Order: sequence, then structure tokens, then C-alpha cells
Amino acid sequence: MNNIGHNNPPFDPREAIEENINRKKPILDRDPQFYQNIPLPSWVELSLIDVCNRDCNFCPKSDENIAPNTYNKMEFKLIDKMIDDFKKINFDGAFAMCGYGEPLLHPDVAEISKKIGEFWGIEIVTNGDPLNKKNLRQLYYSKVSKIVVSMYDGPNQIGKFEKIIEEADVPRDFVILRDRWNTGEEFSEYITNRAGTVKSGNQAKVEDLKDKKCFYPTYHTQIDWNGDMFLCPHDWQRRNPVGNLMQKDFFEIWNGNIIQKYRKMLLNGRRDSLPCSTCNCNGRVHGSKHQLAWKNLYNI
Repeated sequence: MNNIGHNNPPFDPREAIEENINRKKPILDRDPQFYQNIPLPSWVELSLIDVCNRDCNFCPKSDENIAPNTYNKMEFKLIDKMIDDFKKINFDGAFAMCGYGEPLLHPDVAEISKKIGEFWGIEIVTNGDPLNKKNLRQLYYSKVSKIVVSMYDGPNQIGKFEKIIEEADVPRDFVILRDRWNTGEEFSEYITNRAGTVKSGNQAKVEDLKDKKCFYPTYHTQIDWNGDMFLCPHDWQRRNPVGNLMQKDFFEIWNGNIIQKYRKMLLNGRRDSLPCSTCNCNGRVHGSKHQLAWKNLYNI
């Protein structure tokens, strides 16, 4: 994961999106890994803590009736169980700390990163507000592979973070600065409706995607602070967990009946059930080789 590319803002919004897509291709668009003849995910997203210091209008956290700040956080008991589960299947993908809250607000983010980073690459996606030279150095030496800072306020933030990077004395390409401050029509290309949860921007119509395939459940998995697993990072209302890591091993959930049902449905171009029936996410940007492996397994 250390070889994932780097971008330097500001970009044209569409160019920024393309850079981010290309940056992840070495992991998300590679040949899938198999365990017991089952294709494994390449990308595991962890939601370490259920709170954010911002309430951006394109994010469900802006509505406390939908995504309130509960301050619940992932505990080491779950982290250790998860590491054991992924070691059992010889997992060789990568982890991302992002999810339903701001990961740097978790008081133990560096120690968690150190534990996971002993075995796999880690990318942390942050709004940058909690970042300073002290914790940036801690994260660098805790085996984090990349820090991705989404800047929402404006180009003036570039200088601020460049200074933090310099003072922390970490490699410049350890931190990726992403310009996310556009507020016009072009900004809508950054976001989705989070499975029917938000309406900001000039978004794609749900009905235009109702018969389109989605690859997310073939290459990606989402794990919440309490061990609940979800189909993808867009289900912000957490309506349909496919299992819980404190109750079952990861592989049992990944190959279980609930996620199999959705995986087959989406690979057949059917978005019939919630949360997919209210989602306007393309779902086909990454994971083409993973979905092909699952199609071959299902004889679709």
C-alpha cells in the first residue's frame, strides 16, 4: 500500500476525482485473493468512532435525527478479534480508517494503527481538523501508510497542512491533500445520496441506476465501531448489518447468506432491496476483477 500514488491540489474537480480513483487502483483493481476458493475483499473500512467535529451538508452527520454523534468507539477487544480473523485467512489487502466519524477523534487511533499496521497497510481519511505535528509523527511511526486530508474550507488550508507536515518531519508523500472545497455543481461529483440519506448537490437520479450492477460487496467491507458489518460505506442509516464480528468470524460473515443474497442481486443489476433501492452510487468504479471472480463462482 505504500506505493499508492500521491496528488497535490488544487485540481479541477473532475481531475481530482480521477486522481483519487487512479491512486487506489493497485489495490482495488488487482486480481482478487482467494481463501477456500472464495474471493476475499481487498479493502476493509473501519469506522473507529461515531462522532465528527463537523456537520457538512453533504454528510448525514449534519442531521442528528439520522446520524447523531453517539461518541461510541471501537475497543481493543474487537481490534484483536478482527486481527485474528484476518490472519486466519491470510488476508493481504488494506485497511482504511474513515467510516461514520472522524477517525482522529479516537483517543487510541495511533495504538490501533500500530496493531493493524504490523500486518497490513492502513490509510486514514480525515478532515484534518485534529491533525497537528505531534499526532502526525505518532501516526507515521505507528505504521500508518497514508494520511488523506480532505480540505473543505478553501485553498488557504494547503499552506496550513504543508507547515504541519514540515514541522512533523515526516516524508511529504506520507500525507495526501485533497481539495474538497468546491461548492458549485461540480462538487456533486464527489458525493452520493448515502443510500437515500442526503440530497445535497446535483446528484444522479436513483431511478437511473435501478438496473445497474454494483461491485461494492465483491471487493469492499465496512466494519462499524461495535463490529457490525455492512454492505458498503454508503449505508449511513445502517439499516441492514450482514453480521457482527464479535459473534462470528469475518470469513463466515463474508461468505454468509445475507451478504450472498445482496451480492447476487447486485451482480445481476438488481437494486430491489434497502438500502440499495434508494442508492444512487455508481458502484462500478473499482472491483471489476473481483466481481468477475464472484460471477464465475455463481455461474452468473
